[in-house]
Amino acid sequence: MRFHILTIFPEFFEGPFRHGVVAKAAEAGLITIQIHDLRNWTHDRHRTVDDRPFGGGEGMLLKPGPIFEAVESIWPQRAETQRLVLLSAQGQRFDQAAARRLSQFQELFLICGRYEGVDERVAEHLADEELSIGDFVLSGGELAAALVIDCVARLLPGVLGNVDSAVQESFSEEKLLDCPQYTRPADFRGWKVPEVLLSGNHEEIRRWRRQVAREKTARNRPDLLQ
Repeated sequence: MRFHILTIFPEFFEGPFRHGVVAKAAEAGLITIQIHDLRNWTHDRHRTVDDRPFGGGEGMLLKPGPIFEAVESIWPQRAETQRLVLLSAQGQRFDQAAARRLSQFQELFLICGRYEGVDERVAEHLADEELSIGDFVLSGGELAAALVIDCVARLLPGVLGNVDSAVQESFSEEKLLDCPQYTRPADFRGWKVPEVLLSGNHEEIRRWRRQVAREKTARNRPDLLQ
């Protein structure tokens, strides 16, 4: 799968993609990540990408021109196997279901918003969808882009060593949080691992894990059970 990121801070991504499963997937050729500097599609000496909003208001908006030119240069023709996403606080909520849906495309293009946002014509006439990673405001879409790529990449075939790792975890198809997990030692400072996990009875372990997963979901994220 090929990822594109359009940003005014391309150096931001020198760190996030050099570690973990994303780095290993890139080294193995399972994914390709291309970072594009939005300022390369400006035409003035100051490489201006933003301007004040019409109607007044605080802050600056990313201009539509450079963004449209960048996308049309990188993708001269659009295909159904490609998906263009604008990352902004005004978008629909990005979640595990959205990650699974995006993982079905061959190419994913992420536009990183900045300042007070992006000219609305980008959302209306260029992007396929607008996504937000949560009900809060970031200073820019770069962190969101790194998060989305990490979430999507780990769902691709071959990226995780165990194919079940992306299935039996929080926000799976059952909409439950992952069950509590334990490792050695079985007794740590007097806190013992539940006996069922030491029993070797896989059916009892499966039932226990489902039950405690529901309990933890009800405790920490009751909205998922509604």
